Amino acid sequence: MQLVFATNNLNKIKEVQALIPNHIKLLSLNDIGCFEDIPETQNTIEGNSIQKATYVKTHYGYDCFADDTGLEVQALNGAPGVYSARYAGEQRDANDNMNKLLSELEDKDNRAAQFKTVITLQLNNKQHTFTGICEGDITYTENGKLGFGYDPIFKPKGFQQTFAEMDLALKNNIGHRGKAVLQLVDFLNS
Repeated sequence: MQLVFATNNLNKIKEVQALIPNHIKLLSLNDIGCFEDIPETQNTIEGNSIQKATYVKTHYGYDCFADDTGLEVQALNGAPGVYSARYAGEQRDANDNMNKLLSELEDKDNRAAQFKTVITLQLNNKQHTFTGICEGDITYTENGKLGFGYDPIFKPKGFQQTFAEMDLALKNNIGHRGKAVLQLVDFLNS
């Protein structure tokens, strides 16, 4: 079986590939010749996930799955949420995003946040969604060099290190994307 993962983010592909069974061949957007930016114009994480998976199935004909992830911070009424990747602007720079978020939380005691990933699977002309959530807190400073995005400032509940200080196996085991991917894998194996 082969499935397209509707992303060209090599970090995401690496994380997901570690969880997908060997009998499933994972293809990236590059592998199928999709070089355009897939629209992400919905106002929810779920909506963007569905939009991306539908786009690949409609325009390229492949069974596929797409994910969308957002960081939802309590003190900011759920922001950056669906706008997490471009929180500090269309340049989608992780450092700019982290700096903006830390700046906005400067005078806030409530640092509670959660990462939310929604995966939409388009398989045999049916659509299925899977959601993974990881609760935690936003740190005051960046810590760690592993991971990507907001990982250096997100400390999962029950842990003393940020995602960027964890190895991939631990992050996949407790993280939002790992939880959603495991639901996807369970579904594919059933």
